Amino acid sequence: MTEHEFTLILSAEPDEEQADRLYSVFDDGTLASVAGVPQVHFHRRAGSLVEAIRSAIADVRQAAFDVIRVEIAPDAVQQAS
Repeated sequence: MTEHEFTLILSAEPDEEQADRLYSVFDDGTLASVAGVPQVHFHRRAGSLVEAIRSAIADVRQAAFDVIRVEIAPDAVQQAS
């Protein structure tokens, strides 16, 4: 398994109780607000980037949050040969 790095942009800013709920679901993400944009930055181990993103979105949804978009650094995406 490989560690994949990406950020999920949330639909709403969590309050303290909601942040605790998010952290109770995962331990490989860091909740932040950058310029008023709520997000969770993940370092997730998975067989593929797609698997990592899908599982992280499922975790965030389990905590009753919606994901607006996924952000990935360009060098994190490798082209298939």
